[in-house]
Amino acid sequence: MRGIDEIVRLENVSKVYTIGKIKYPALRNISTSFYRGEFTAIMGPSGSGKSTLLNLIGGLDRPTEGEIIVNNRNLKSMSSDELAEYRNKTIGFVFQFFNLIGYLNIIENVILPMAIRRVNSKDRRKKAMEILDLLGLGDKIYKKPNELSGGERQRVAIARALINDPELILADEPTGNVDSENAKIIMNIFRKLVDERGISIIMVTHNVELTKFCDRIIRLKDGMIYGEEVIKG
Repeated sequence: MRGIDEIVRLENVSKVYTIGKIKYPALRNISTSFYRGEFTAIMGPSGSGKSTLLNLIGGLDRPTEGEIIVNNRNLKSMSSDELAEYRNKTIGFVFQFFNLIGYLNIIENVILPMAIRRVNSKDRRKKAMEILDLLGLGDKIYKKPNELSGGERQRVAIARALINDPELILADEPTGNVDSENAKIIMNIFRKLVDERGISIIMVTHNVELTKFCDRIIRLKDGMIYGEEVIKG
């Protein structure tokens, strides 16, 4: 259900990419908010700015203009080191192409964000096992990514996103490389994370069927918000 406590606020956010002498506006004066315990879908045609929006909220890129406020902190004021810490502690990323490291086994992939924080090996392994068991992967911890199905690999990516107890998950087409049955499994996992843990999820998707799991849809076109629909709450 949609909360009343704001976790992310965008104020007049624009992003312009410059290639040579040509400027490409990806986002144009976006203002909106996202709330704790809310599952939001971002929809729109290719090139509408969906992934750019996620990258800006995730601190992977900086806006050309405007402010992005997360937990009352302005991302613009953060140094590169502070942004790296923000990405590691506050955000969990789930990508379409999994982004797992092929030469690491499953549990090694999952504990990587905790290793970056220098959590001791015993604690990070225990935490990873708990999450992998929760996602039905406890018997596959020593397998490599190429030994798993697409749905299993995406569940590993979700486990990795959860390992540092993020407040916000950013998911970019998380079901784009799995079949419909696994897409349903992944969406049910996301819904439980919102309902039972109060995690906020912002998900980019082209799939209208997936929006039935969401609380709200924000529609983008040509880098601007042109529609918003509350599904639940």
